[in-house]
Amino acid sequence: MNELTILATLASIHWVALMSPGPDFALVVQNTTRYGRQTGLYIALGLSCGILLHSILSLTGVSYLVHQHPGLFAMVQLLGGSYLLYLGIGALRGLWLRRYADHSDKNATQQTGDFLLASKRQAFSRGFATNILNPKALVFFISLMSSLVPAGMSLGGKGAALVILWALSFLWFALLAWLLSSSKLQSKLHNAAKYIDAACGFIFSLIGFTILLSSLADITMMLLE
Repeated sequence: MNELTILATLASIHWVALMSPGPDFALVVQNTTRYGRQTGLYIALGLSCGILLHSILSLTGVSYLVHQHPGLFAMVQLLGGSYLLYLGIGALRGLWLRRYADHSDKNATQQTGDFLLASKRQAFSRGFATNILNPKALVFFISLMSSLVPAGMSLGGKGAALVILWALSFLWFALLAWLLSSSKLQSKLHNAAKYIDAACGFIFSLIGFTILLSSLADITMMLLE
């Protein structure tokens, strides 16, 4: 298999994976719906940079070493699961506070706005952290790189693979943010914002809780051995 075929296969698999609903997708949908295009684009940039770092770590073998060391991988799972659960609970809490904001003081509205995103840097950081702390992403890129990118691939080929993975990631999430923030769609989504927040909060909470259970089970097994 020549390098062009490898890169084309890598791009195809990654593109399909990007379109699968998950924490990254939910993060863009939730915050673009509520805060608009600019926030969505900075989240897209953060997510794509997280994917780039995952790709580099997988290509250099660092992620493989982490995955093969049960203690380190369990720590990654704990951090990732806790962060996603934090996002989920925060989204649901924000929804609850907004629901009763009219019956309380202005601090409730301020809290819900501050919890999610208040700046470009915060949007980028939220996107980056959501992706890089997702242990499922770590495993995915280990599998992708180890199965498609041969050790003997040229440095230029490996560099091209990194650029393709980053570019496709940013393109997809930026396109999603752009479409969701169109004027016609925004007017419709505004009325559905609370339902979107609830769905995204549930997704974050469910995935985070599942990852935490898995990591705790792994830690228990290690302690019993």
